Amino acid sequence: MAPKARDGDVVVALSGKWISWAHTAVAYSAFIGALVTGLSLHYHKIVQNEYYGYPDEWFPSVSSTIGDRYPERAVFQFFIAMTSGPRFVLVFLWYILTARPNNALPKIVAGVGLFRTLSCGGWTYVTSTDDHGWHDIFMISYLVATLPWTLGCLALSPNNPKAVWYRKLFAGSFFGTLVPLIYYFIQHKVHKVPGAYTTYAFYEWALILFDVGFDAVTALDFDGFELVVRDIKDSSRGKSQQVADVVLEKEKEKPVGKMFGSQWLWMEAFDAAADVYNGFVFWSMLTSLGLTVWYFPLWHMGISGYEVMVMCTVSPFLLVNASWRSSIVQNVRLIHLLSLSGLLAYLVKTPEYRLFSVGLGVSLSCLAWSATWYAERSQLSRLESRVIAWSIGLVLSSVAKFAFWTNNPIWPIMHAENGGWNKIGLCIAIAAILRSTRTATENRGGIDTAERPSTPPLLASLGLAGLLFGMHSLLSDSSTMVLWVWDGFPVRGPIAANGILTIVAMGTGILVGLLFNGALARWTCLLLASIGAFILTSFSNWFGYLGALLVAIAIMALATPLVISAVRQGPVTFGLGFLVYNIMVLAHVWVVAYAFVPGGPLMREHTDWVMTATILFLTAGVYASPGNEPTDKRRARPGRKSSNRSASYYTYILLFIQLIALAISYLRFPTNDYTPYHKEDKVITAGIWTIHFSLDNDMWSSERRMRDLIKELEIDVIGLLESDLQRIIMGNRDTTQYLAEDLGMYVDYGPGPNKHTWGSALLSKFPIVNSTHHLLPSPVGELAPAIHATLDAYGAMVDVVVFHSGQEEDPEDRRLQSEYLAKLMRESPRPLILLSYLVIKPNEGNYNTYVGDKSGMKDIDPTDWDRWCEYILYKGIRRSAYARVSRSTITDTELQVGKFVVGQAEGLNEYISEDQVPEGLRFPALFRGQGVRGHRYHVFDEPRYFA
Repeated sequence: MAPKARDGDVVVALSGKWISWAHTAVAYSAFIGALVTGLSLHYHKIVQNEYYGYPDEWFPSVSSTIGDRYPERAVFQFFIAMTSGPRFVLVFLWYILTARPNNALPKIVAGVGLFRTLSCGGWTYVTSTDDHGWHDIFMISYLVATLPWTLGCLALSPNNPKAVWYRKLFAGSFFGTLVPLIYYFIQHKVHKVPGAYTTYAFYEWALILFDVGFDAVTALDFDGFELVVRDIKDSSRGKSQQVADVVLEKEKEKPVGKMFGSQWLWMEAFDAAADVYNGFVFWSMLTSLGLTVWYFPLWHMGISGYEVMVMCTVSPFLLVNASWRSSIVQNVRLIHLLSLSGLLAYLVKTPEYRLFSVGLGVSLSCLAWSATWYAERSQLSRLESRVIAWSIGLVLSSVAKFAFWTNNPIWPIMHAENGGWNKIGLCIAIAAILRSTRTATENRGGIDTAERPSTPPLLASLGLAGLLFGMHSLLSDSSTMVLWVWDGFPVRGPIAANGILTIVAMGTGILVGLLFNGALARWTCLLLASIGAFILTSFSNWFGYLGALLVAIAIMALATPLVISAVRQGPVTFGLGFLVYNIMVLAHVWVVAYAFVPGGPLMREHTDWVMTATILFLTAGVYASPGNEPTDKRRARPGRKSSNRSASYYTYILLFIQLIALAISYLRFPTNDYTPYHKEDKVITAGIWTIHFSLDNDMWSSERRMRDLIKELEIDVIGLLESDLQRIIMGNRDTTQYLAEDLGMYVDYGPGPNKHTWGSALLSKFPIVNSTHHLLPSPVGELAPAIHATLDAYGAMVDVVVFHSGQEEDPEDRRLQSEYLAKLMRESPRPLILLSYLVIKPNEGNYNTYVGDKSGMKDIDPTDWDRWCEYILYKGIRRSAYARVSRSTITDTELQVGKFVVGQAEGLNEYISEDQVPEGLRFPALFRGQGVRGHRYHVFDEPRYFA
């Protein structure tokens, strides 16, 4: 008989805890049932992976167990379907338990719970065989939603010590397991260690146990519920104290308590998002300026005159004049809107006019942001919010570039054809400006503008310059400092997908600045920046990257105090700060372009000087910043609760951006299972291409067009020259990331940007067993980079060297380089292919050092007299074909390609017709005659084949 209650009979009585137990039992049954079935029926198949099988691997992963085999898949899907009912009720009961008036968090957590449940159904019933893309989308969505679900449940937990303890145990175990999980996955995927995948599988199964176990703890909370549904303990009335309440009560006088103890208002949250997007637009335009300027000296092979456009950032000097300043501050919305000419620039086809449009946009944007900060000088909390939004805008810009392989989708070098999102970005920018500039500010209270700081404005200007330069040169792309510490194969440091760590460090720095804003914190951050800069500049691999992360945290933490310090000093500080920043940008270019600029030899290879100047400028800014006490204690000011809410909005936005970056990192992690085009013929198709810094003749980013040609020519190994784009003037980009991931190739990025070369990179379908970077003798001219790599080609070790020699104007440099490289090639005991840019005429001068007894190398076609730059040489391997393919408008240099057969002798210098060549050793017919898209076989008008 149903029990009686004071307000009526209960027809059916069921304790809420049984919902939790039912969910736990059925969920575990799904995984354990599939595991038992798989071990019983398909043991050797499910422990097999792409590299090893039994006995090296002896326990299956979750994915192989529940994947595409019958009946394991059916068992898993059957029980997961049964899990859905208790799961939806569990999420609903959790919401009932935690809901309270004027608190949005329970609704958000419930929404995340529903989303997580639906995404679980997605990856369960859409297998990777059905649709690999959607399967990954559902899986990543589920994993990303796990973090806010876990943290939200912890924050909303009723004050039940036993339940809280178990939740912390399962949550800590879950996230703690991720570290060894990722480690062993890398050991398997990158280093191909036997047995590593089995160890990885155990950690993967542990994640399942902890994930389901975390939700099982709700049985301890639902014990106070009875269904159909009557709350017999008033648990759902919002009267019980939650863990979040206890924490906030303890921390209410601390920054974190003030930040998260305030009420959530959706309109203010939208304002914060609009400000962040405006910051994103600022950084997008600023980072595009150098890129569009660079196009002109690139094509002029020297100073073109257009470089003067870098000075457009000094527009804040206009604020020095009182009447101008008043007009600008009153019309800051209009100036922000006019600055969008920098986003509209993609519509301008002529490169010169496009540069002018970008320059106008950047100039107005620098002026608008400086005026906005100055206008908020009377409301310190609002000023802090503006600076935080501006800083998070940089993080968002870096994440956008992370998602688009180091290109920003709203840059003026992008358009729909090469992956640009210009129209969408522009529309959102207009809406964001209209939203964030709808209120004006008057000078009341807050910073006393009549009370000038005792330090001179120059110090604050230097601090602002150091901040701008540090953020732009090191943090505007997540892979910049990754490439600083890259040292070749085997991998001993971070790769591009690890750029998520830079992004997390940037976010951490912003939170540090939010929570710790006293003088001691600023000086501590400066110390961290100094230590990090030394480590980054002096060391490679993971230890060097540790320095990079310290730099990222410190610079972002210093952003708010340094900008506020500049505001206190008056409007002249902004113009002067941008001027010094421009000088730093030029110095940053001079260290590598010393052979082409006046006074260049003085700055030659002195990145250490530039880094030291950055730290000294930051020191000047910290010294000039406000006194030793935290800003919120210097003066009580109105609107502090609003400031606390703003800080919480920005924190949530920042965390959301970080989650997006985490998902991107997962998607971009290399698979390392690449296959050459004609493995049955044991052929290596190798090419050399000077890519002109990935800007085509019309100032568009050229990665996708390059990708198409490389793919259609079926190139297995390619050397790319003029490939180092990780400088401000080149947009802090890296073409090799997109090409490697899209084409499915291993990549050695070559000597990093701190090695002061124009770049050389190697992409290969074959595993790179080892690679060494060389900087060849260059006593006068530009440095000559080389990569010496050993590839595992069809089980044989084959060496490949990618090399860019010095300029024609430096004959002694080129002679020394030819002797160095000849010695390197002669001493290699393995077959070797040289993909190079030599600046020689065939059969003359240094040619005879590169080709002949001194090097042991042979020319791929000794009769090809019409060469000057690119050459392909070889030894110890059969050369079977050679072709020269026209560049179209992608770059200024053709693509040369050779075919080599592994395991066969060098062969003869005799031409044979194409019909005598096996199909797998032929070049594609696509490029005969007029070819496609401006690419065709030229010079000989067809490939050449050799006996």
